[in-house]
Amino acid sequence: MIGHRSLGFVAAAATLLAAAPLSTIFQRWTWLIEATLAVAVVAGVAALTRLVRAPLWGQILGMLAGLLLALTWIFPGGTEALLFLPTPATFAHFGELLSASAQDMRSYGVKVPDTEPLLFITVLGIGGVAVLVDVLAVGLRRPALAGLPMLAIYSVPVAVYVDSVPALPFAIGAAGYLWLLISDNVDRVRRFGRRFTGEGRDIDVWEASPLAAAGRRLAVLGVALAVALPLAVPGMTGGLLNSFNSGTGDGTGTGRPGQGSPSRIDLFAALSGQLNQTQVMDLVKVTTTDPDPFYLRLGVVDDLRPNGFQARPPTGQPANRTLPDPSERTARGVVQRTYRATVEVSKNLNMPMLPVYTEPVRTEDLSGAWLYDPNMQILFSNRDNSRGKRYAFDFVRSTYSPELLRQVRPLPSDHPIKRLTVTPAVRQVDALVKELVQGKQTEYDKVLAIYDHFSASNGFSYRVTTEEGSSGEEIVDFLTNKVGYCQQYAAAMAWLVRAAGIPARVAVGFTRGSSAEGNTYTLTNRNLHAWTEVYFDGMGWVPFDATPAYGVQGSTRSAWAPDVDAPEPAAPAPGASGAPAGVDPSTGAQQRDNADRDPDSGLSLGAGEQAPQAPVWPWWVAGGLALLLLLAFPALRRLALRRRRQASRRPARPAVSTAVDGAAPGDARMVVLGADEDRARADAHAAWDELLDTLVDYGVRVIGTETPRATADRLVRAELGENLTAGDAVRLLGRAEERARYAPQPLTGEQLHPALRAVRTELASRADRRTRLLAAVLPPSVLLRWRTGLADRSSSVVSTMSQSRYRLLRRWSPRRLLAGRATR
Repeated sequence: MIGHRSLGFVAAAATLLAAAPLSTIFQRWTWLIEATLAVAVVAGVAALTRLVRAPLWGQILGMLAGLLLALTWIFPGGTEALLFLPTPATFAHFGELLSASAQDMRSYGVKVPDTEPLLFITVLGIGGVAVLVDVLAVGLRRPALAGLPMLAIYSVPVAVYVDSVPALPFAIGAAGYLWLLISDNVDRVRRFGRRFTGEGRDIDVWEASPLAAAGRRLAVLGVALAVALPLAVPGMTGGLLNSFNSGTGDGTGTGRPGQGSPSRIDLFAALSGQLNQTQVMDLVKVTTTDPDPFYLRLGVVDDLRPNGFQARPPTGQPANRTLPDPSERTARGVVQRTYRATVEVSKNLNMPMLPVYTEPVRTEDLSGAWLYDPNMQILFSNRDNSRGKRYAFDFVRSTYSPELLRQVRPLPSDHPIKRLTVTPAVRQVDALVKELVQGKQTEYDKVLAIYDHFSASNGFSYRVTTEEGSSGEEIVDFLTNKVGYCQQYAAAMAWLVRAAGIPARVAVGFTRGSSAEGNTYTLTNRNLHAWTEVYFDGMGWVPFDATPAYGVQGSTRSAWAPDVDAPEPAAPAPGASGAPAGVDPSTGAQQRDNADRDPDSGLSLGAGEQAPQAPVWPWWVAGGLALLLLLAFPALRRLALRRRRQASRRPARPAVSTAVDGAAPGDARMVVLGADEDRARADAHAAWDELLDTLVDYGVRVIGTETPRATADRLVRAELGENLTAGDAVRLLGRAEERARYAPQPLTGEQLHPALRAVRTELASRADRRTRLLAAVLPPSVLLRWRTGLADRSSSVVSTMSQSRYRLLRRWSPRRLLAGRATR
């Protein structure tokens, strides 16, 4: 037992070591502390159950109960009973955490913050793996199989790091697995008593064995090769070597926040993790000399495919060098002013992109790892992330007038930027664009007609949930239902502008915010936004925000793209705030912004309204009934078997009595002749089988080599004592089974049922409460029958496979084939 307890704690430690790769996907180490507490509780409960010599199923139930208590202590829902015991409300709280964890997994990219749902699913997974490892390594003594659940933990970061799996956490997990195997072997040797060398010489337990040393060297060498080979082969990994690489990168990373290339990022999905949070988090603090700043951009999405917009790989030069001057390529008449901005990125924003105003001309405090794409006008990196960065830059702010934009001529057909006018063929969209731009003479008027189409007067509204359509095209469904949020408005306008033959794309970033202290703006996850940019020859990319202004916190409009839903200006009364009656102007924007949240979509804002949830108690009742039925199945199986044996003891017709040689005069009536002999023998066998199962249920030893008469005599002496009724009953059962086996004529089974009842009653009265409870709820005879049947079937399968393998090898043996070919 001491060896088992020691091996159990090694299994727990190996589980924690196997969880080391999870450090690559969490920002902090909170998960390890909580997982250690849960695994410690599981290991402690396992040790206690083995101390009281509980069976394996009792150990499993104890460990699961310990894990449940640990989860209740670590993740309380506020409705626990005394001593943090779980209640039905606790399970409902766990269900909410599981649902929220699924949403967080869809929303966040690595490294993820310490959200309670993600921590709960992590601790639950590691605790469950700890239970499996303990059962396999200690309960079943199959430590090699314990590597499968330990490998499941490692598969989590493998799924996250598609192109680059860190090597060091894998080595730590492998070391834990080897430790578990070595500890099991040492424990087996201790129980065996001696070890032997390759020459057959016995050695001490702690003396180094040449075979054991060779095995350890091979194991260490195998792990070293498994770690080093992916690092040496090009293209297999970039996790460890890239940390020493001082180059500019190749742009082939995963695109997840914190590492890789931004070309692989789904901006809508990456930002939705911040936007779908119930709490408001500060992401960026920007101080600028611009008195009326516009939107702060993060990335650009300009690759339009049938399933929507996607990001293209950015390219550029180091951002710490001289950047292109936008005034050199801008037409005359555009008003341009230079401003300065200082940005502080919080630890909550972790992306390979930096927020920046349009058209930066100079940066400060940025390393050569950061690049600038002058076409997309974004700062990005293949080797760094934005978390905790502080930098400054100068930028040029361009403003346009409608008159100036109307003077812009269409782009020539061979212009490179015309590639951004290609759209998938959608008949409804083409027809709508043709109707909107009909009669418009200038590029700007065409864009303005499309921009004005997304107005309340045309039926468009801003709402958290979108309505599904039946067209099979999301763009057609949105234009038909006219309900959506910022991502849909920006993408739909860019699509329609492209269909009109004018280049357009979607920009993603922050609004200018509404929380300001002087010239410093604090931008939160509620300020994340998407808008449309249209390319005009000689002007560059001009922003248009078609999303209703009331749905976006910190939204702003321009002279060339005014708010089409704004009411006619009216002179407010003295002291009036201009906000609608009953609305606090300081919170109105935020309340409206809360409508822009969709947990199942890409880019959205605000809290939104939660859909009514179905009651949970029917599921708990159904689950409880299913659990009770599962627990009661052994008892029902035992009861059904007993009833079947009782039914077999009903004689078909009256027996014919006669005398038997050697029988007492009073026993002459218990002899059966003729056709009832087979029934009598079957009744005697069924009664004897029922007696043996009853003995197993009440913990009485059954010796398979004893004769029925010897078994009956032993039960009378050791178990039944002075109870003459039970003694006569068990002797009757033994004599009936003995005659059914060996005598030409069996005894009648008519008296066997009362005899069985008398023996069972006497055994139950002599057993303790625990034995009686187990006999009624979890009959050991049923469990023994299942275990024996499973072992027999396993042996049969192994034997069949061995025979098949032998026949296959014999038939297709290379020697036989070569010999047969040689004789030809």
